[in-house]
Amino acid sequence: MLNKEAGITIMNLFEQLKLRQTKLSVIGLGYVGLPLAIELAKHYDVVGFDINKSKIEEYLSGNDVTGEVGNEAVKNTTMLFTNDESELKKCKFHIVSVPTPINTDKTPDLNPVIGASRTVGNNLTEGSIVVYESTVYPGTTEEVCIPVLEEESGLKFGKDFKVGYSPERINPGDKENTLTKIIKIVSGSDAEALKEISALYGSIIEAGIHEAESIKVAEAAKVIENAQRDVNIAFMNEISMVFNRMDIPTKAVLEAAGTKWNFLKFTPGLVGGHCIGVDPYYLTYKAEQLGYHSQIVLAGRKINDKMGKYVASNVIKKMVQAKQNVSEAKVAILGITFKENVQDVRNTKVIDIIEELHDFGIDVLVYDSMADPKVVKDEFGIELSHKEDLVNLNAVVLAVGHSKIIEDMTMESLDDMYKDGEPKVFIDIKEVLNRKSFEEKGYYYWSL
Repeated sequence: MLNKEAGITIMNLFEQLKLRQTKLSVIGLGYVGLPLAIELAKHYDVVGFDINKSKIEEYLSGNDVTGEVGNEAVKNTTMLFTNDESELKKCKFHIVSVPTPINTDKTPDLNPVIGASRTVGNNLTEGSIVVYESTVYPGTTEEVCIPVLEEESGLKFGKDFKVGYSPERINPGDKENTLTKIIKIVSGSDAEALKEISALYGSIIEAGIHEAESIKVAEAAKVIENAQRDVNIAFMNEISMVFNRMDIPTKAVLEAAGTKWNFLKFTPGLVGGHCIGVDPYYLTYKAEQLGYHSQIVLAGRKINDKMGKYVASNVIKKMVQAKQNVSEAKVAILGITFKENVQDVRNTKVIDIIEELHDFGIDVLVYDSMADPKVVKDEFGIELSHKEDLVNLNAVVLAVGHSKIIEDMTMESLDDMYKDGEPKVFIDIKEVLNRKSFEEKGYYYWSL
């Protein structure tokens, strides 16, 4: 039991939240934190904190910069949007949901989660619980975050405050498997903390709660979820490279193999974003610290990391087959986000295609109706093209099959993009469109 002078003990913290006698905070209002904070604010007093002042201003204006919940949800929420960390002092329950990227050498960059821990620690009061949702390697919460909280707050872990870990499992752009419909893994530093954390999340998660036996178990569960997916996609990418050499359409092979009940239905493609393309490195980093050097996980990463250049090389091959002058060619890339139907361009592998084509002296136009032009410009130095700019092309690369792009695309509108009287090269990375219809019209067609 905590110091009674704190006013609120761990044992009744959830009850206090329900009665709105205290508040909870969500630190980091990105693609994960915002949907969580919006949902929690339907039931509790929530302080939504982010260090990005311009992002907070967008939310206060009713603009959902993530595209995950929509402008109406942002406009109508009762949440307090703020970049003033003093507001956190009014909260007893803190949820940290900040990015955990990697450095250029593929090692974990824990600076965001450490910075968030410092912010929380500076405003931590007795009787509080801090829950981390950021993807980390097993042991990070206890070995890295707790010492920071203690140092900044002057409080003692276990006596004055407790912690937990509950990994985010949101699939960006997925309108079916949303926050409340995904089973939530929770863990706590002790039985009391677990009870309170489980109660809070259980009050908003329709799919149910899984109570992990320890914080490290919960951390490990999250990091292997994405590592497993990464390895499976790497296998698909590898077989697609093999089948391309055999002139066998990969999609047709997978459709045939997929008729067996236990065949895992993964598909080849570019693997980017802030999760699948990053999380495996957190797992292998910790493993290497303990003297184990990954063979399968890093092999999968190596394959997936090179797929952008592999796609670009096949764009060039098809243009050569079409007897086009590559050095004077003009190519349109459709889609630059890391996956379909999201606005997020972080760690997108489409940029690898663009850079490789640039190295060949090709004029590359990039069109994406979902991506924020300012973000793309700031991140990559690329000016997004308008649809009407896509003319006199030698090749078109459907890199990201956004629903908006596919719906607007007809064979006639696509034909109009190409240079008159010249052979047409069309690259459909994930074979979203019908391959045979392009081949029948004489297109030089290629897909993974």
